[in-house]
Amino acid sequence: MKTKKQVLWLTQAAVIAALYAALTVLQGVIVPGTASMAVQFRVSEAMTLLCCITPAAIPGLTLGCFLANFLFMDALPLDMLLGSLATLLAGLAMYLLRNIQWKKLPLLAALMPAIFNGVIIGLEIEIFFIDGPFHFTSFLVQGGLVALGELVVCFTLGLLLYKALDRPQIRDFLQ
Repeated sequence: MKTKKQVLWLTQAAVIAALYAALTVLQGVIVPGTASMAVQFRVSEAMTLLCCITPAAIPGLTLGCFLANFLFMDALPLDMLLGSLATLLAGLAMYLLRNIQWKKLPLLAALMPAIFNGVIIGLEIEIFFIDGPFHFTSFLVQGGLVALGELVVCFTLGLLLYKALDRPQIRDFLQ
């Protein structure tokens, strides 16, 4: 029985990784820039709410983010690593906060991608892509723009996805 659960968990993580990467790349092809600019609205980020349903989403999303950045975004190796790190940390935090809900929605957990990506990617942009010395105000702008895109996607599409999948039969299958 334990092996069956491990295979299911690994399969879930792999499917989530593939879906995240495919959605991100497809969006980048259909609407260039919307999945890779400072204010990005990656539709695939809605999948981060899966961390509130299954822990398999944590490595799945992390790998999916890495693959999407590697395959399409012409990202620097540093960006592939930092973006994946932000996704990993947000996913872990979301999983830990999944049971703190308001009106049966994990609103606090839904904030985590905005917070982690805003800080980590905001710092990355300010340090590596903005000429001149580090300016805290500029970091707040860069991080705020990243966080804004995350908030919009997570609080619209992400919470809709969560609500659609938050069913006992689906939870039983995913866990």
